[in-house]
Order: sequence, then C-alpha cells, then structure tokens
Amino acid sequence: MHYQRADGNYADFGLHVWQVNAANAYIADYPNVSWPNPLPPSGSDAYGIYWLIDPAVFRSDATGFGFIVHKPSADGDPVGLDRIWQFSDGGELWLKSGEGTVYRTNPDALASLNLNALRIHYQRPDGNFTPWGLHLWDTSRIDASRLAGLTLNVWENPVRFAAMPGYRAVSANEVAFDLPVLNPQGDASRTSVEFIIHGTPDNPNGGSGNKDGWTNNIRVDYANVTAVNGVAEVWLVQDTPTVFYRAPDLRQASTTDARAYWLTDRLLQWPKASGNGVFKLYHSARGQIVAKTDAAVSGADGAIALEVFGGTVPADVATRFKFVAPGVVLQASQRDAERLARLLIASQLVLVQENDAGRVQNATTAQLHGALDAMYASATKERHLGVRVEGSSAHFKLWAPTAQRVQLCIYDRGDGAAREIESMRFNRDTGVWSTQESRVEGKYYRYAVEVFVRGTGTVRNPVTDPYSVSLTTDSKRSYIADLEDRRLKPAGWDRHAAPRVAAQTDMSIYELHVRDFSIGDASVPLADRGKYRAFTWANSNGMVHLRALARAGLTDVHLLPVFDIASVPEAGCVTPAVPNAAPDSEEQQAAISPVRDADCFNWGYDPYHYTAPEGSYASDAADGAKRIVEFRQMVMALHQPACVSAWTWSTTTPRPRGRATSRCSTAWCPATTTGSMPPAPSNARPAARTPPPST
Repeated sequence: MHYQRADGNYADFGLHVWQVNAANAYIADYPNVSWPNPLPPSGSDAYGIYWLIDPAVFRSDATGFGFIVHKPSADGDPVGLDRIWQFSDGGELWLKSGEGTVYRTNPDALASLNLNALRIHYQRPDGNFTPWGLHLWDTSRIDASRLAGLTLNVWENPVRFAAMPGYRAVSANEVAFDLPVLNPQGDASRTSVEFIIHGTPDNPNGGSGNKDGWTNNIRVDYANVTAVNGVAEVWLVQDTPTVFYRAPDLRQASTTDARAYWLTDRLLQWPKASGNGVFKLYHSARGQIVAKTDAAVSGADGAIALEVFGGTVPADVATRFKFVAPGVVLQASQRDAERLARLLIASQLVLVQENDAGRVQNATTAQLHGALDAMYASATKERHLGVRVEGSSAHFKLWAPTAQRVQLCIYDRGDGAAREIESMRFNRDTGVWSTQESRVEGKYYRYAVEVFVRGTGTVRNPVTDPYSVSLTTDSKRSYIADLEDRRLKPAGWDRHAAPRVAAQTDMSIYELHVRDFSIGDASVPLADRGKYRAFTWANSNGMVHLRALARAGLTDVHLLPVFDIASVPEAGCVTPAVPNAAPDSEEQQAAISPVRDADCFNWGYDPYHYTAPEGSYASDAADGAKRIVEFRQMVMALHQPACVSAWTWSTTTPRPRGRATSRCSTAWCPATTTGSMPPAPSNARPAARTPPPST
C-alpha cells in the first residue's frame, strides 16, 4: 500500500487496519494494531512511504481489510473516511493525501496511458436489459466522433446497449460494449470518463429516473485501469454503485444472512441471483449446515429441490413485496410446501445455488414472513391468544410456528423458581401452541421456547407472553388475570361510562404524559407523583387545571404511551440532576448521559408489550394486579365531572389533599382517549372498559 503526501512529511504516520469479510463487515483486528498504535510503514520509495500487509495472518473467513492512514490517536487522512480493500481487488494500491480514491495503478504514471476505448461489461442477474440504456454527453471525455448516428445529450432517449460499438451478449446475464474515449496520453486533463446507465421512459420501475442504484454519474478513473492495445475493461453490476476494474466474483455463500424472501408458501425471490444452475433448499433440525463456495453442502438432514418459476407472480403478492430487488423467483412443489409447513419450517433452512457438479455458487437464507402468512392463514380465526381465564381454568395460547418446542412455566410470585413446567401442544394448521392449567389465576408465567437462530443454533429462551395483560417488575414475567375479575375493577367500574362527544369535529384534545402530569406537583402525595394514582387526587393542581380546561372547552385527554415501555426501569430508575446552565451549554447533556439507560423518564415510543400497562406508573410494579387497577382508576378519574364535595384528609403528605367522596355535578367532564379514537356509536362498549389499551 503506497501513500504519498505533497508536503513530503511522513513523520509518525501509520496505518490502522482491520480484517473484513465478503460483506465488508469487521471480523477481527490486524495483529498488534490498535488506534493508538497504528502499523508503522515498511519502507519508502520514489512515490512515498508504503506498508506491506501480510495475508497469511488473516482469519480463514477474511476476504480483505479496512484501513485508515493516520497518526497515533489522531484523525485519519482524509478525515472521517474508512476504506475497504478486498484481496480480489489486487495486490497493490496507491493513495494520495487528502483524496478518497484508492488507485490500482500509480496515478503519477497516468500521462503514459494509451487508451482509446473502455470495454464495459454490464451484468444483470435478472437478465432484463431491454428497459435500460446509456446517457452519454459530449463533454464527459467520450470520443463523440466515433459514435456517429447515436443520440447524445438527450436524457429521455438513452442509447441502447446493442447500438454501441463492439456490442455482444456474453451470456444471458451479461452484455459487453465499447465506449470510445479521448486518449489521455499526453493530456493531463483527461483523467476519467463519465456516463450514466438508467431506465428507458417505459421502464416499469421508475422510468428514466431509475439510475440502477447510482446517485451520481458513473465515473471511471484512468489511474485504476490497465490498457491492452488501447482498450481497458471495467465491469458494472445491476443495482451496485461500484466500478469494478477486474471481473468481479460476486458469489456469496452464507448460512446466516437472509437475502432471499418467501413470497408465499411456495414462491421465493432471491434478489440479484441469476436463474443459472441448480437450486436446493437444505434443512437441518439442529442447525448444522455448512455451505462454502465451490464446496458441497454438508451437515444437512436433507434438501428440497426448487424450480425456476416461469409464471407471473400474483399481482397482490408482487405489490406486497415490491421493495424486493429483482432476482430469480423459485418454486417449491405443493407436496414440499406442505412438508415445510408441517415439519421443516422450524429447522435451519439454507437456500443454495449449485453448479452441475453440486458445488455451492451462492447460498443464503430466506426471510419467512411471506411463507408464514400463507402457511398459517387460519390463525387469523384464532380468537384468544395469550391467557384466558374461564372459571378455575386458565387457557394459554402462543402463536410461534417456528418454535421447535414450547413449555409453560408457572410461578407463585414475580421472582423465585417455577412451581410447575408444562409442555404445550402444537397445532400444525394454525402455528399455535396451547395448554390448560387449573387454579393459577393471580400467578405469573413465562414460556420456555426452543427455536433455531441463524448464526447461533438451537437456543432455549425464557420469554414473556407478547399478549400479556399485565406483568411483574421490568417485564420479567407475565401475569395471569381475568380482566372481568371484580378484584381488578375499581369501585363503580362496571357502571362507569366514558363521556362522549357527539361529533368528532367537536373534539378538543389535550396531549398528556402520565409522569409529567404530576412528578413536580407538590399537591400530590409524594408516593403518587408520576403515577396513575395521581389522577385520583381530585383537588390536586393538575386535576383542578384539567377541570378549568374542560370548562374552557377541552373534551378529550390523549395519553402519551401507557403500554409497557421497554426503556424505563421499573425498579431503581434514576432522575438526573440537570443543572440550570446556559442554553448552549454541554453541562445538561453531561448530566444526563451517564444515566440515560436508567432514566425514569421516556416519552415511551418503544413498546415492549402492547396490551399491558406500563409498570413505572404503578405504585408497585412487582404486583401485576395493581397496574391494572390503578390504570382503571386513572381512566375513571379523568372521566369524573367537576366536584363540590366533602374531603377526607390524607396523612401521607405534609400538604393535605383529599379524595372526592360525594355529590358530583355532571358538567365539565373531559373524556379520555388513547390514540386517535373517534366517538363510539351509542351501542358500543365504552373505551374505558376495554383491557388496558396501547396508545
């Protein structure tokens, strides 16, 4: 790696270098190199200094390296730029200080380059070259005199590839043609040529505005080419904004990424993959598949043969998956699709493209949601997911079609060991696991789920119920409850009705954060500040203010998220002491940063359990019943009319306040809504009596 500085000052400059894989992702450090201790130069020559990178010290899965030229612990040159070099790019490269370009030949020798034409190889895995062409303009250093009869400078009339000199179809997925250029030999200003590949006006994906993945012009730097008999070759690939200066090996074999998509239970689409070769879907119940380029697959329990789909993807499916890049569409037989749904969907599944000798050319996995929706469509008829209490029995149902095994763990409390563990039954038609237990209401539960995880293998995870109605502290366990149980209803709940506004256009809405409403209100007992129960203190400053707003025309209170929030600790949260510093001071941020993950405050737009109330707003997050009862108390309090009443003084705060006990008028009654909920019809169940809602 050569490095040149115009000032000739190379003192202390070194190289930060790290190993990368085929996806350009970091996988390991280069031995004995760190940011404070960069790799020192190996020597110097007429160009500048250079480093020798030893491929022998790289991991077996490394395909290249990333690098930054810099002084110890100082910014890189250029600042803020990480660059990647794959071994397949060649064994020598040149850098110039302040430039981001990585040259494949000595840029100082450019004046001697004898170049008359670029031979451009353009590869499209989808094989569809028809709705594409070239935008060429005569000021981009092309030699327009050798393109007589072609339309230049007109965006809406791109030059067809077949009209270019030297055009030929190399294969079903590659064409090649020559682009005449002005010879740079002896002219220092001719350092590159530019052009654009873009869609024709009738291109179905964006028309002429589709630049095939590029945001800028395609620029070929002459310092990176080698000319033979006046011709240099470059390669371009569909939807890939990179100029390749040697034939690219674009094959990727991975059992952990997910580049393909199930469209239905039978159809898969593999972006940027051609239809050449043999396609198989290998499966392994224990995740033992190994798929490496140019080797046979090993570790599989078996394989399903896939055929290239010759039909048209159904319109509704194509619309749903229109974001998926073009590529081969594959089809499984009906029999194999049924095997997948009933037996194999929970296994490791690896999609492989092989050559005729059975050697891996490409491998990936497929994202499952399209298949799951088709395989288990009948699950939409399942009325009760989660826990449902009927009499003395509790019925548990969990939709987890990719799980290999699920067990129900019952606990007496929010902590401690399980009192019993029960295996659940799997319904292969719906993907639902279910079981039934007696006399467990008021207890807690989790599921132990065995599932295959890409890159890890089969794991056993204890998880809460995504359909939880309540939880224990920090969402560690789900709570078994019947929301119709009278013990979970505040007094008067069944008779309570939410006020309604006759017309949605008459709604006047106040957005309110539960914690903000009372956390600084000294008229609320300290234990209830920032909690659901703060709303039950009818004579607090906050509630008095809401009634005043109601008299002024307020009709609705919109609560910021009150579902179970992922980011707020429900036990031991911290309120940072924020200094009253200048608006442009960094002191406020410095006070918050150390405790940001333990902060008691968050707007709450990061739901963990949609249908369970947030525990940090409850008086006791460990008690699954309290957050339900107190949430409902809040709803009722927000629905209460303005009151003229006797008060019972509290002894829990030095500033006594009471709870309303009698004689309330019916005027000035703010409703409450969570989310943008239109008024319900007269025969609808009041919103305040539904399970704790998600916002």
